[in-house]
Amino acid sequence: MKLRVKFFVLLFFTVISAAILGIHVNAMNGHENMVQQLNQLIQNDPDLKGAIAGISIRSAGSGKIIYDHKGDIRLRPASNMKLFTAAAALNVLGEKYTFTTEVLTDAQVKKNTLKGNLFLKGKGDPTLLKTDFDKMALEIKELGIKRIKGNLVGDDSHYDDVRYSLDQPWSDETTYYGAQISALTASPTTDYDSGSIRVKVRPGIKSGDKVDVEVTPKTNYVKIVNHAVTVKEDGKKEITIEREHAKNTITIEGTLPVNAKAVNEWIGVWDPTRYAITLFKQSLANQGIALSGKITTGTAPDTAKVLGSHQSMPLSELLVPFMKLSNNVHAEILIKEMGKVMKGEGSWEKGLDVLETETAKFGVNTKTMVIRDGSGISHVNLIPANQLTLLLFAVQKEKWFPAYLNSLPVAGVQNKMVGGSLRNRMKNSSTVGKVKAKTGTISTVSTLSGYVTTRSGQPLIFSIMLNNLLDESTGKKIEDRLVTILASQ
Repeated sequence: MKLRVKFFVLLFFTVISAAILGIHVNAMNGHENMVQQLNQLIQNDPDLKGAIAGISIRSAGSGKIIYDHKGDIRLRPASNMKLFTAAAALNVLGEKYTFTTEVLTDAQVKKNTLKGNLFLKGKGDPTLLKTDFDKMALEIKELGIKRIKGNLVGDDSHYDDVRYSLDQPWSDETTYYGAQISALTASPTTDYDSGSIRVKVRPGIKSGDKVDVEVTPKTNYVKIVNHAVTVKEDGKKEITIEREHAKNTITIEGTLPVNAKAVNEWIGVWDPTRYAITLFKQSLANQGIALSGKITTGTAPDTAKVLGSHQSMPLSELLVPFMKLSNNVHAEILIKEMGKVMKGEGSWEKGLDVLETETAKFGVNTKTMVIRDGSGISHVNLIPANQLTLLLFAVQKEKWFPAYLNSLPVAGVQNKMVGGSLRNRMKNSSTVGKVKAKTGTISTVSTLSGYVTTRSGQPLIFSIMLNNLLDESTGKKIEDRLVTILASQ
C-alpha cells in the first residue's frame, strides 16, 4: 500500500514539474522512456541555461503530438523557414517547373552584323553557369552573327529591383549567403551560389612570394587587390578576403604558409545583373563575336524576337542544392517567382502573400506566425515548432512529397548532394542515413526539423528550435543528442 502511495506521489510531482516546464507528457503512450531522456537533457544541458528550446515531436503516421516542449511558442526558425518555401514552391510551380533565360533583339541582321542591341533577359534562373552563357553565345554565332553594332543589355525586369530582403543585416552584404536578388544572375560552380564568385588563394612557391589568387568564373568584373604573402612552412595561416561596400573590389590580406591548403571564399558581387551580362559578353567574345557598343541594363521591347534561350533544371532537381546546401538566394528567388506567377509581380510582398496562402492549405495556422522572407535570414521570422511539424506531417500526402523528402540533408552521408549540411553530423549507427532534416543557423539560433526512423522502425517527425543561445554552434550538439534519443527508441 505504501509503495502504491509513493508511486502516485512521484507520478503527481513528475506531471506537475513537466507542466511548469511547458512539457506535454503523454505518460501512457509508450514513450515514457523517451520523454524522460528528453526532459533530462533539456533541463540539465548548461548551454540551454537562459536559452529557449521549442521542441515538437509527432507520429509520422497519425500526426499525433507525442512530445511538446514550448511547442506553441513563436521562435526564430533560421533556415527551417525553407521548409515552408520549398513546400509552397512545389505546390504553386510544380516539380517540372523550369526557369528560362532568353537572348533577344529588335534589330535586323545584315551581312553578319546585328544592327542594334542584343538583350539577355533573365527570368529568375539561379543556376546559370559560365558554360550556359557559352552555349547561348554559340547559338548566336550559329545564326551567322559576327558583330553587334549596338549595346549588350541585361534585362532583369522579370522581378522588381529590390535587392535585399527586409531584415537582412548590412554585414551580410558581401557574403554569398546574403547575395543580391536579381532575375538575371550567375553562379560560380555547381553548388549554385547565385550572385557570387569563388576566390581561391594558394601559397606561392617560396616564402616571400605573393599568394596565388584564382577567381571562378574567370572574369574582370571583380578587381583583386592582393596584399597577402607566402610565409615559411611553420608560419601563421591567416587570410582575409573582403569586398568593399557597393563595389567589386576584393582585397586579400594576411599570410599563408608554404605547402598550406588553399583557402576558398565565396563572395557576393555588387549588381548581379551586370555580373551576368559581363560573363555573357566574355562568352560572345570567345565565339569571335565583336561588340561595338557597351554593356548596360534595360528592358527588352515587347516586339523583340528570341534568338536563343536556356532552360534550367526542373524544380525537383533544383531543390537538391537549394535545401541540401541551404541556399538563401534560391529561397528568395522562389518567393519572387511565386509572386510573379500567381500575382503578376516578382516582389517579396506578393511572393510572401502566396507563401502564406499556400502554407495555410496544409492546415498550418499562419496567424500565429511572422514571415518576413523565404530563407530564414531574418531575425524577425517567428514560427512555433508545433506548426512546423504540422507542415511536415501534412506534406506527406502530396504527390510531390518524394522530391521534397529527397531534398533534405541526410545525416552522416558524406556525398555533398546527399548529406548536405548534415553530412558530418550524427554519424553513429542509430542515426546515419535515418535522419532527413533541414538545418538552420543564424546568430544565437540553431534549428533542426525533419524526419527520423527509430530503431523499432517507427517514423517520427520532429522540430527542434533553439533560440537565445550564447553560441549557436553549441546548438548542433544538443540537436544531435536529442535526435539520437529519438532514433534509439
